[in-house]
Amino acid sequence: MLKNVSYHISVKTGDIPGASSDSKVFIKLYGEKADSSKEPLLVSDNDLGNYFERGRVDEFTLDTMDIGKINRILIGHDNVGLRSGWFLASVQITVPVQGRQYMFPCNRWLDKDEADGRVEVEVYPSEIVPIEKLINYEVSVVTGDVRAAGTNAKVFMQIYGETGKTELIILENRSNNFERGATDIFKREAADVGKIYKIRIGHDGKGIGDGWFLESVTLKRLATKTKESDKKKKKKKKSDEEEEEETTAEEVMEVYTFVAHRWLAKDEGDKELVVELVPDGESALEENTYEVHVLTGNVWGAGTDANVFLSIYGVGRGDTGERQLKRSNNLNKFEKGQVDVFTIKAIDLGELKKLRIRHDNSGASPSWFLERVEIVDLKESTTYYFPCQRWLAVEEDDGQIVRELVPVDEAFVKKDSENDGQSLATLGLEQKAKSTTYTVKVKTGDKKNAGTDANVFITLYGSKDDTGIVSLKASKINKNKFERGKVDEFTVESVDIGDLKKIKIGHDNKVVPYEITVYTSDIFGAGTDADVFIVLYGSDGICTQQKSLCLNKREQRMYFERNSVNQFIVELEDVGDIIEKIRIGHKGGGLNSGWHLDRVTIRRLLPNGKGSETVTFPCERWLAKSEDDGEIVRELVPSDIFTEKLMKDGTLKQIEEEVEDPLEVHTYKISVFTGDIYGAGTDANVFLNIYGDLGDTGERKLSKSETNFNKFERGQEDTFTIQAVDLGILYKIKIRHDNSMFSPDWFLEKVEILDETTEESFVFLCERWLSKKKEDKKIERTLYEQSYDGERNSLDDSSVSLSSQDSNANVKETKKSSLVKAAEKGSLIPYHITVTTGTEYDSSTDSRVFIIIMGPQKVQTERLWLDLPEGKDEFADGSVEKFSVWGLDVGEIKKVEVGHDGATPESCWLVEELTIVVPTKGVMYNFVCKCWLARDKGDGLTSRILNILDADCVNVGLKILYEVTVVTGDIESGGTDASIFMTVFGSNGNTEEMQLEKNGDRFERGQEDSFIMEIADIAPLRKMRIRMDGKGTRPHWFLERIILKNLSNQEVATFTYGEWLSKLKNAKGSLVCEMPAVINGEQMMEDTTYTLQVKTSDVGGAGTDANVSLILFGENGDSGTLALKESNKSNKFERNQMDEFNFSDMLSLGDLCKVRIWHDNKGIAPGWHLEYIDVMDSAMDKTFRFQCDRWLAKGEDDGQLIRELACANNDILELKERTSYEIVTVTSDREDAETKENIWIILEGKLGRSKEFLMENSSKKRRFERGATDTFQFSSKNVGEIAAICVGHCPKDGKKSSAKADVFWHVQEIVITEMELCNKYFFRCNVKIPLRYKRRDYKVFECAKVTESFASKARSLVPVKYETIVVTGFEKGAGTDANVFITIFGLNGDSGKRALKQKFRNLFERGKTNRFYLETLDMGELKKVRIEHDNSGLAPGWLVERVEITNSATGVTTIFPCGKWLDENRGDGLIWRELFPRY
Repeated sequence: MLKNVSYHISVKTGDIPGASSDSKVFIKLYGEKADSSKEPLLVSDNDLGNYFERGRVDEFTLDTMDIGKINRILIGHDNVGLRSGWFLASVQITVPVQGRQYMFPCNRWLDKDEADGRVEVEVYPSEIVPIEKLINYEVSVVTGDVRAAGTNAKVFMQIYGETGKTELIILENRSNNFERGATDIFKREAADVGKIYKIRIGHDGKGIGDGWFLESVTLKRLATKTKESDKKKKKKKKSDEEEEEETTAEEVMEVYTFVAHRWLAKDEGDKELVVELVPDGESALEENTYEVHVLTGNVWGAGTDANVFLSIYGVGRGDTGERQLKRSNNLNKFEKGQVDVFTIKAIDLGELKKLRIRHDNSGASPSWFLERVEIVDLKESTTYYFPCQRWLAVEEDDGQIVRELVPVDEAFVKKDSENDGQSLATLGLEQKAKSTTYTVKVKTGDKKNAGTDANVFITLYGSKDDTGIVSLKASKINKNKFERGKVDEFTVESVDIGDLKKIKIGHDNKVVPYEITVYTSDIFGAGTDADVFIVLYGSDGICTQQKSLCLNKREQRMYFERNSVNQFIVELEDVGDIIEKIRIGHKGGGLNSGWHLDRVTIRRLLPNGKGSETVTFPCERWLAKSEDDGEIVRELVPSDIFTEKLMKDGTLKQIEEEVEDPLEVHTYKISVFTGDIYGAGTDANVFLNIYGDLGDTGERKLSKSETNFNKFERGQEDTFTIQAVDLGILYKIKIRHDNSMFSPDWFLEKVEILDETTEESFVFLCERWLSKKKEDKKIERTLYEQSYDGERNSLDDSSVSLSSQDSNANVKETKKSSLVKAAEKGSLIPYHITVTTGTEYDSSTDSRVFIIIMGPQKVQTERLWLDLPEGKDEFADGSVEKFSVWGLDVGEIKKVEVGHDGATPESCWLVEELTIVVPTKGVMYNFVCKCWLARDKGDGLTSRILNILDADCVNVGLKILYEVTVVTGDIESGGTDASIFMTVFGSNGNTEEMQLEKNGDRFERGQEDSFIMEIADIAPLRKMRIRMDGKGTRPHWFLERIILKNLSNQEVATFTYGEWLSKLKNAKGSLVCEMPAVINGEQMMEDTTYTLQVKTSDVGGAGTDANVSLILFGENGDSGTLALKESNKSNKFERNQMDEFNFSDMLSLGDLCKVRIWHDNKGIAPGWHLEYIDVMDSAMDKTFRFQCDRWLAKGEDDGQLIRELACANNDILELKERTSYEIVTVTSDREDAETKENIWIILEGKLGRSKEFLMENSSKKRRFERGATDTFQFSSKNVGEIAAICVGHCPKDGKKSSAKADVFWHVQEIVITEMELCNKYFFRCNVKIPLRYKRRDYKVFECAKVTESFASKARSLVPVKYETIVVTGFEKGAGTDANVFITIFGLNGDSGKRALKQKFRNLFERGKTNRFYLETLDMGELKKVRIEHDNSGLAPGWLVERVEITNSATGVTTIFPCGKWLDENRGDGLIWRELFPRY
């Protein structure tokens, strides 16, 4: 029997319809050494009644010979029975004797009528996990042959050996054990404890006839004895060597006998239920008796009624196990200032090292202040002192109800009693020095009903010992523990348990029964058939779920009749010792739903089970729509409490007491203002819940308006009265309607609530629609009190978590969000992740997906969870999901791990592609994965590490994080739900137009909304343009100002407008505004008036009647589109005519560099020949000439209607042969950085190489000191664009002997400015340059960054033709008939949005290549392309293979690969793409 191995088999049935089976299931194991026979799984260990039911896990134990490591299993059923088909999810086999756990994913039907019709299947393990290794023990227990010797109680035992102890072993099996004169044999797996020196055996004293006469216990186990083998034989061949090793190990059966021959009974012998025994015959250990003195403290409330348990630990000889301290010398144990004496018998422990004492928190007042414990070893007659001087209480100290104490010298205790309480801290220190504090964090899952109100227990197991059962009572973080999605933190202290090996955690399944008695009044029509419900409230707002008292309609008709008393026993969450209020109501409906309730009483048992208390809640009012105030929900407070207590002498003591100062019931007057706009009123039912800091009213229907018969009509005020138990300070309301009746849409202006009892009034502004058709289509709103400045989580009630959130999550200014702080420090940065799921069968998953981003040297982010937005519950086949997450900045990314938490085989997932954009680094990584993450597919892994070298790395342009704060004016209907777009301009370029997300409730009246945005690196900022689309139900917006704060250098720019953006409310009807940046009180742009003179050429047919528009570009950005409408001539743009246009209130763009001008080709003969444009800037007093001399006409020249014109003023800047260079060196700020010698430098440019510039050091003017910045100027020939520099370090006296080997100059950075055009070149060095006599030894640095001056950029603006090739993909349906547009972005600006059209040609067909020519001013190096279509035509979906653009002036071709659909119905549904170049 001992050589057999137990295989513990957990069989999980799938959670899909029809998965259950009634057939007989069998299993066969195939091992390395042998195979088992086919074994039917008949009797389960966890006995769930009906086996193999949907979603259940059944556990079986198979006891068979050792077959070695399991290679595979065969599992199936006999296909008999009504519902024989079975969907098997997985099998897990645990083999403690091998120390292994095997996982077999199956995830398939075993059914004649499903899939391949097989009813048995072979499965291979997907993973083998090492677990704690155990060995087999055979335990024989002999019950004595005396009268009533047998027991039905639960018997347990624990084995102690030289290397440790086993866990508690429960001895029970299916037969009736421990009968008189019987021998029961058990096989149990437990830790190998070496040579056994004692056992402890006992029972829990439960059940009828629990007394037990134990005769003896025999333990058997196999031990391995090793013979010494001859070392010389080792030189034999391999096979002999193996044989020889087999002969050296020999298994020997060890047998230990323990004779008890005694009662374990409450009423026999020494009345103990536990006994410790030593092996018969050989042991030198004897039983010892310990006298335990427990001193309860002398502070108020120190005593306890709870049950107290004690374990005593010896230095080398184990412990006593946990013993309940039952029989004291005092009748009432553990009272204040009392000493209780108990006797514990155990095998001699030697010197004592610690004790563990705990209570179970039961009884009326369980809190206990323990002064100390003294233990007298009666054999040695020595006394040990264990001081505690702490509470064991959930409400006191650190909330623990278990303490581990260590002995101190008697002198300490005596000293303490003399100078009374002086050395409390020192003793605490002795204890602390020997104990370890563990912080236990428990995270409850984020699933429906995941939380529990039961008592949760944990045990930590170490290599030396365990902590015993610790009750997790006092969470440091949350008042209400173990709630959905929350993390709770607890403290567990223990003395020396070694390294942690494992933990056990569980709960006691606790809900509390309440007896609820409902008294219906004795008046006419008092009864009801409606559905009555109740909610109980404890202190601190803890409440139960809403519970209906009747299970069905039949019960509703039976109960709540006139003058009836109905009693219900309901299991509800425990709301604590005091019920502060109840909410009772009914749901209306039915013929006679009106109900007159007299009172409600609630009875529940006292915590210790010794009696009960009954609380009465008087009502004596109608709950009826047609009576009284029309309310059908009431809140009731208790009037009196009736307690029945069972006294110690067996009598019942009855106490009746009135409730002192119960919560007051307040009357709230609610005024609801409906907006005065068309269609504002509603006929739907409106519901309101009011929240205060003391609780909430629950949802109440606003049914009876006191001011109007027809409620909620346009422009009217409706008043309602609600009575509720005092809510304290009101801070938010939830208001909704049920979208019923003919016109449910409702525009709510505001709600005002007056607390009539305290005469405080609260205002909740709304000014929004509650409608399924308008705005954000929501019919429920959460409104906060006007002056409330706490956290507002209006979208959902989840706090702003750092792991995953839209990078724009709303953060109130008053509490600076942790995200902003982290972003300011630069520790957290955003990552944008796009995940494409494959399209094969079963590719999708509903598991939670995570990603970990790894940098060099083990720096990595935490698990960043990619949580799907609401409404999506899976990564569907072929879907593209986008996430923005915040994670640690890991520096240069080396690897990425992607995975999911799906433990079940049905959570398999096929990842097609993964894209990660790191905006703060300006890079995008694209991984083409095409790999399964699944237990039962491929290699069985659910997470993989991808190497960054396997990714396509694309440069997407660096972004800087800004905190954006948008302030909406506090003006009636100042809020908007239109779309808002922002463009920011700086002296280094401008951003594209970015949408400011509404995100539920931003941009509302009087609000400041802060969020984080990524903005291109264009600082210093110059101006901002805000555009609204003027759509939506509230198209007007009063914009006060916008503040941008650069989170990397804390620079703040303010943009103030203070005006409406609206077609109606703005004097000019403008939906666009431009605001100059104000930085440190200085406006960054001047106001100006632009006067434009437009000269039409003197050529036949030169004039046009089309509408002409233009954009001006200058060093401070662009002007936006200016329509040329109001000319000084009545008929504009006639042949040889000069038209003048004035634009006042503009921001000066500084020096202009180009104009983009176009017309819309309307009217008769719209072709236009433009000679030139002059632009006058009144602030600069300067005129800029833009020469054109070309047609803008479909039928002339190159057929373009749009031209870009360069500024003629810039041609004056002729490049001179000679120029001068300013060279700035920055010496590193470190110890050995400086030098006293000279430095030389040579510039390598596109036009040639400069001479050597010598930067000299002299004693008068010291250069190159630590951390110094030195500036030099040299005149030279112009070498053009600088590509690299050579830097050397030479002795200043020019002597060879001075060039010592160990002299260096450590240079941080060198910046070179060409003084003619003021272009700056940056060289990041950060190296040591050694001192060398010869000029051959130098370091070369390549240019890291160039900032091109405006003058230089303007010079390069010459017209260029760009040949643009668009290649359409070859898949079915790849072509499009929609109108296609392209925008090309370069270093020097963009092309504007250009239509790709050709006359009479069918463009963008499947597999075809189309070619277009666009003329613009030279854009420099091309950075990206935006390609889009307008989704028009029959099948607008379009698969773009790639775009190629060739600059015809330089012949350089840039390729922009795409390979993605622009289709609303595929992938991510976008009809535009940004493409980046591959070189």
